[in-house]
Amino acid sequence: MKIHPWLALSAVLSPLLFVTPAAQAANADGLYVGIGGGYGKVQSSDSEVGKFADASGGNYHIDDDDSVYKAFVGYEYNRYFATEAFYADLGKPNIIRGGNVVDLKSKAYGLSLVGKLPIAAGFELFAKAGLARWDVDARGDLGDGNDLDDNDGIDPIYGAGVQFHYQHFLVRTEYERYDFDSDYKIDAYTASVGWQF
Repeated sequence: MKIHPWLALSAVLSPLLFVTPAAQAANADGLYVGIGGGYGKVQSSDSEVGKFADASGGNYHIDDDDSVYKAFVGYEYNRYFATEAFYADLGKPNIIRGGNVVDLKSKAYGLSLVGKLPIAAGFELFAKAGLARWDVDARGDLGDGNDLDDNDGIDPIYGAGVQFHYQHFLVRTEYERYDFDSDYKIDAYTASVGWQF
């Protein structure tokens, strides 16, 4: 059973609401790093994904979700603005026809601008937008002997989330849309931990 990262994070953060705000203060600026994981889901239809990978014929379906892992490094210029470089392993959604499976190994890296809104008790909301250099490797065939297409490109990424600071420690949960192509989009829901220097 998959646990939605938003629910897991709320359980972790609930006790932190009672920590005094003075103890939660972090640097208003500086370098930070983090790692996280969660769940990703392809938001395109079976036919769109097939077109993206150049799957011939029909009678296939998409196993459209998988685990997601990410790492990021950022710099906070003040309480309201930061930039982040990131790498994301977006899993291996599958195209399946009968007993034949093609893995669409998906990954991306890039740079985002991040706008932040401090709220209360160490919490802040944030939104981000940027560009991702992405790569999708098709591994396997659908039983017709033809390899499917690998794809790559540079396209937008955007998202939003909530972050909590406790001294130098940070915890965040977020939603991101990786818009690889008009026929291949992935939504990622992740929870991350990090450290601000």
